[in-house]
Amino acid sequence: MYEVIGNTQSRAFRVMWLLEELGQEYIHTPDKPRSGRAAELNPSGKIPVFCDGDAVLTDSTAIMTYLADKHQVLTHPCGTVERAKQDALTHQILDEIDGVLWVAARHSMILPEERRVPEVKDSLRWEFERNAAHIAERLEGPFLMGDKMTVPDIILTHCLNWAFASKFTHDQEKLLAYAKAMRGRDAFKAAAGK
Repeated sequence: MYEVIGNTQSRAFRVMWLLEELGQEYIHTPDKPRSGRAAELNPSGKIPVFCDGDAVLTDSTAIMTYLADKHQVLTHPCGTVERAKQDALTHQILDEIDGVLWVAARHSMILPEERRVPEVKDSLRWEFERNAAHIAERLEGPFLMGDKMTVPDIILTHCLNWAFASKFTHDQEKLLAYAKAMRGRDAFKAAAGK
């Protein structure tokens, strides 16, 4: 059975949501970074950590890509133009949305206090708002790639929720409606309830 290690207030939620979408059973071990099994299995102590038998994987996007490919759901087939477009969206979201939020989080609570630069957050908020507009332009239907939900939809929705909690705002009505619809999915609610 699969095991997801990491609390739901982290990127582990992305993996749990994907597993719920797949209808796969899994064990959830809600460790925080650098504690418990996360520290044992990942030298950096970062979460999520994912176990599939003896295989141990790290990084939420790598884990989700592995699972989507393995189960042939929430992804386009490898070697297709659609997959290349899916991967491009994934990298755009990780770079332009997730990365901005992560830098803000590091300067809010992760870095040692003497290394934090709170003033950088104004610039990051501006960058987030600009990048959210770019992502909104890419919405092709109910999902980022039209009628088919894919891995980047999970990453983007998780980031939009993170942004809301971090008071990073945008005025993209399409993205607001998109995020609301994604949060309404049964699999999202099941993962959130863990």
